[in-house]
Amino acid sequence: MADAVNGPIVPRPGGAPGGTAERGRPTRRQLVLGLAGAVAALQTGAVAAPARASAAGPAAALATGPAAVPDISAWRTALEAFADTMVPGEKRHSGDRAVAGAAAGPGAVQAGTVELLCLPELGLAPLLPVLAELLDTRAVAYALRKGRVLLPVVGSAFAGLGFRDRTALAAELLEPGAADQKLWVLLALFSSLAFDTAAHLHTTDAVAQRHPGLAWSAFPPPDADGLWRFPESGYGRELARTHPRTTSGGHPA
Repeated sequence: MADAVNGPIVPRPGGAPGGTAERGRPTRRQLVLGLAGAVAALQTGAVAAPARASAAGPAAALATGPAAVPDISAWRTALEAFADTMVPGEKRHSGDRAVAGAAAGPGAVQAGTVELLCLPELGLAPLLPVLAELLDTRAVAYALRKGRVLLPVVGSAFAGLGFRDRTALAAELLEPGAADQKLWVLLALFSSLAFDTAAHLHTTDAVAQRHPGLAWSAFPPPDADGLWRFPESGYGRELARTHPRTTSGGHPA
């Protein structure tokens, strides 16, 4: 099976039996806590990501330091393939192996899922190779069980699966009660956050740069002063009057 993907792609699981750390590697519990904390920080606005964090690319986010990841090529393909399974898009080029090309238009990969995962403020960089290893390990087991021949994709067994098999395996990973299900749900959330909200960019910057996800959903531009206002009530009528102590910025006093 390793020869089918141009090299050994069956990694050791991210943690010893019982969830204990192996040679300093994060346990599954640490992976869940790290991803959950990052999602919560993004959803509550605790992380204010400047546009340059995405523009600089993942390499800049993982540049130096004791927890730096020196090489992103070994795991990026796997994470991109998973993101593309969650929010499919068209291939970026003819030789694109991570993106299956199952849908027209942009998907989670084009929207910057990996750039979001690599934000220095989130501190997820040391976890990403382990996540990719776990994903590829499950992909190898799936391929053996289903009798699938993996496509020759360097570094990732998951990306070596066809889109239907990626989707079937993802359904197994996300099934309630499945092993490590919380990990894959959280990873799937990042794909959604990247596409639907451009969480790695300030919204004004994302709109100005025609972020693929926001542009695809026709997200409206701000007013001339950079603020969003909604003069028309969503239900066609005002449901409640504004509290008299509401500040000029729209916040409760």
